[in-house]
Amino acid sequence: MSKRLVVALSGGIGGAKLALGLSRILPSDELLVIANTGDDFEHLGLCISPDIDTLIYTLAGINNPVTGWGRRDETWSFMESIGALGGEDWFKLGDRDLALHVERTRRLRMGQPLSEVTSDICRRLGIGARIVPMSEDRVRTRVRSDEGWIDFQDYFVRQQCRPVVHELVFDGAPLARPQADIVAALRSGDVRAVIICPSNPFISIEPILAIPGMRDAIKASGAPVVAVSPIIGGKAVKGPTAKMMRELGLEVSAAGVAARYGDLLDGYVVDYADADGVGKIGAQVTLASTLMTTLHDRETLARATLEAADALVSLR
Repeated sequence: MSKRLVVALSGGIGGAKLALGLSRILPSDELLVIANTGDDFEHLGLCISPDIDTLIYTLAGINNPVTGWGRRDETWSFMESIGALGGEDWFKLGDRDLALHVERTRRLRMGQPLSEVTSDICRRLGIGARIVPMSEDRVRTRVRSDEGWIDFQDYFVRQQCRPVVHELVFDGAPLARPQADIVAALRSGDVRAVIICPSNPFISIEPILAIPGMRDAIKASGAPVVAVSPIIGGKAVKGPTAKMMRELGLEVSAAGVAARYGDLLDGYVVDYADADGVGKIGAQVTLASTLMTTLHDRETLARATLEAADALVSLR
């Protein structure tokens, strides 16, 4: 019997686009998305999980198509009132979005694990695929800039990625454990492919891979590991990926991202615009159109990525 389960590693906007494509071409019980929680933080007394929320809203079909984050048809009365009172309004929480954070915080404080809270919210919003936090344990991404160490959301949102990045660390990762369902899935012998979505490798994928045992579990699954490049034509589609690569002294290219993942990769999906640089990539390269502007684009890239993974199995 052929293997069925596709495991995808994802951050927020870019990863969520491919995750949506995968969710539309696979039966709901054949997709498990590992969500980065290194971006999580506490704000205004609430527990915020930005990448989980972007995945939830995207797969539920209620995401904001303009920003890529938050909910569509959003209103901002709460933030306007907070600002008028002198509160911290640099991290925008829409009125509809606020409900999720309030409910998550309530359940977490009752002792429910983040995975259980996430699973129930997905069910209530009609999401069939599983979205699973990378760990139940607290992991926080921090950035060393010219001004010293700062929390990730301070760097990313409040300072709009302006500080120069010299180093990244994932506080708590050395003591964290992969979420139990992830380990069980990777050990099941039923994994068709592990897909690394086109998310920022430094702040979305590496926090997942930094958890002890995660890389080994992925390799031990026996499934082909295929990443989709977040770089197109030497530029990042969205976010600070290219800026961070330059500041960390890395080549801003699809090959540069592949080198970051190293021997974890069996296959790599690269945009046609980067075809000239594929000779530097050690993994099996597949050329495709990787810019996802429409729902059709998302589904087409998802199919191309799975076909690349399946082809690797046939070569073994």
